[in-house]
Amino acid sequence: MKITKIHHIAVICSDYERSKDFYVRILGLTPICEVYREERNSYKLDLEVNGHYQIELFSFPDPPSRPSYPEAAGLRHLAFEVEDMESAVAYLEGHQIKVEPIRIDDLTNKKFTFFADPDGLPIELYER
Repeated sequence: MKITKIHHIAVICSDYERSKDFYVRILGLTPICEVYREERNSYKLDLEVNGHYQIELFSFPDPPSRPSYPEAAGLRHLAFEVEDMESAVAYLEGHQIKVEPIRIDDLTNKKFTFFADPDGLPIELYER
């Protein structure tokens, strides 16, 4: 078997409209396809990042909260690359999103920071 790339990442949200607004309007991801699955009382929104299909946003009735602190086993966070860390942070803060202080990766000397989506999913920004 040869894995060629990451196909997509699935995110389950507790408030579909709030999360859809966050990922589309604030983060600027582009909707590709939105489907309501009546048998599951669930939406599925496919999103692309810079022309590449990458995120599936799901809603389900009453999903359990994500155990985060202390860190739980499993997927830790979602990371996006940005061109300019300071302008990305200023943009998020301009949308009343709390962003951690910018740090420097000891191994790459690149800037990175974290913030959270509406359900508390950690999202990392990593400067190119």
